[in-house]
Amino acid sequence: MGFIESMKEKAVAYGNRLVLPEGTEPRTVEAARKILDAKIASEVTLLGEAGKVAATARSAGVSLDGITVIDPATSDLLRDFAETYCERRKAKGMTMEQALVDMAGILRFGAMMVAKGLADSMVAGAENTTGDVLRAGLTVIGTAPGSKTASSCFVMQTKESSWGVGGLMIFSDCAVIPTPSAEQLADIACSAAKSCREFIGADPVVAMLSFSTKGSGGKDENVLRVQEAVRLLSERKPDFVFDGELQADAALVPSVTQKKAPGSPVTGKVNTLVFPDLGSGNIGYKLVQRLAGAQAFGPFLQGFAKPISDLSRGCSVDDIVITAAVTLVQAGKK
Repeated sequence: MGFIESMKEKAVAYGNRLVLPEGTEPRTVEAARKILDAKIASEVTLLGEAGKVAATARSAGVSLDGITVIDPATSDLLRDFAETYCERRKAKGMTMEQALVDMAGILRFGAMMVAKGLADSMVAGAENTTGDVLRAGLTVIGTAPGSKTASSCFVMQTKESSWGVGGLMIFSDCAVIPTPSAEQLADIACSAAKSCREFIGADPVVAMLSFSTKGSGGKDENVLRVQEAVRLLSERKPDFVFDGELQADAALVPSVTQKKAPGSPVTGKVNTLVFPDLGSGNIGYKLVQRLAGAQAFGPFLQGFAKPISDLSRGCSVDDIVITAAVTLVQAGKK
């Protein structure tokens, strides 16, 4: 079974609830119908002015039967949401007046539905920027306990089953943080390990990548940053196997690992790659995708206290459905 089929099957089994804030966006409305009909989500909520959502659905030839539509600006939930938001942000100078304005926006309202347990996952970005989606997630939901970092991962499905787990690997972070600090790299490793469990269903074996293996690159600051991340990870005593800093070949090819990092606990078992910066991560996944013919699924956001996902504004209806399935799986089985 391929990655997408696996995610859809799990989402159906989990029966989680989805909020799609961009309820007046035609692709989103079409996706909502497909998601509900396929039982990928047990409940689907669209946000937006009811008349405009209905008009979008009519234009797209989509029935809204069984789909909940909420207008944040007129919802009975608005004041309660604003009060919660104001309390969480009061140290930043948030006022109740501004909280009411902010929570009337579809992204923060949707995020608060997830934060308060009225939905299990949120997917947005078909007409909003990544920055807007991330800000809504960070200000309303926040990061997972023990982490200060929201990041992303790709699930790479390679043609060679010997890589990772049956050809599946996690690449992280390839879309969010340009130059992560050592602490952020350690956070990314923990989040990527969690993604490995959720998406691949395997015990994570994490390689912290660099252009250096075990100090071969000298005292360059980029090498030292990864080394410090490995040290911080060791202090955390995470429940997964990891090693670093490792060059890509030392991470992936056992014969090279044995020469460059003899005795490494990840030898021949790596299924999760943590890149030292966004440049290498973005270039890396695209090279594997294009030159090796691998399929790249994502980016999927990770590190949030509760799951949200960002879409490309050029996404298709099927992209929204797939991302929704993955994000609903991230919410776990209730």
